[in-house]
Amino acid sequence: MTDAWVTIASDCLTAAINPFGAELSSLQDAAGRELMTDADPAFWTGRAPILFPVIGTTNGGVVRVEGRDYPMAKHGFARRSRFAVAAAEPSRAIFALEDNAETRAAYPFAFRLELSFALDGATLAVEARIANCGAIEMPAQFGFHPAFAWPLPYGLPRAEHRIAFAADEDQQLRRVQPDGLIDPEPRPSPLHGRELVLCDELFTDDALVWDPVRSQQVGYGAASGPQLTVAFPDTPRLGIWTKPGAHYVCIEPWHGIADPAGFTGELRDKPGVFLVPPGGSQRIGMRVTLTE
Repeated sequence: MTDAWVTIASDCLTAAINPFGAELSSLQDAAGRELMTDADPAFWTGRAPILFPVIGTTNGGVVRVEGRDYPMAKHGFARRSRFAVAAAEPSRAIFALEDNAETRAAYPFAFRLELSFALDGATLAVEARIANCGAIEMPAQFGFHPAFAWPLPYGLPRAEHRIAFAADEDQQLRRVQPDGLIDPEPRPSPLHGRELVLCDELFTDDALVWDPVRSQQVGYGAASGPQLTVAFPDTPRLGIWTKPGAHYVCIEPWHGIADPAGFTGELRDKPGVFLVPPGGSQRIGMRVTLTE
């Protein structure tokens, strides 16, 4: 059964969110041009999955809590969970996921994950609130995974599209192994100055991973056309990914990363994990702004 998407709008943008996964599934400009992936099943049917409570692949497909192994799918379970619609207004919507028997079988913590989406003019603000509803400290990771149209729908060639970083970045990136784990050996950065010139060959070995990323925003688009600015002030890592030949590029702000090769530690010791105290919460936001 397909959930009915929840639509919000401003004078510049219209967004539609699927309660299954609280997934941003469409973002259109004022003329109705789609700014997100076409979700072509030949490549990937995802649109903007929410990554929680882990990011990437875990070693052996498990996380360890107090010495016990729990099965954990790549990128966690939120993207395959049905969220409740907690609020739906003309320009704002909130979706909520609470722990249940199924989540506790993989992640033995009491939590509430809220995703809010709000449109103000040409900006979509998305904020996650990860609340610890239990009596013990809760380790977690969280990430955004939006897939934007490549090329953007403004008539400019795919080969002219760039991602421009706001700050100077390191000359080495994390290397993702074929099994999804992080290789101890880095890979050279493909940036030219602060600019990533997009081409399929960049992604033959999976995602490009900046760990850490110094920039708190990037710009995406063809140099002579409209731009999307993606701001991520709360996440210290960034992934950029597509499948060669696909009509999208993912700009992924992450608070966390996949397991390093050979990692066998506790979830709380996994790189990029944050710890939420009992009764506390963590907020992580992302803003997408269209400049025409």
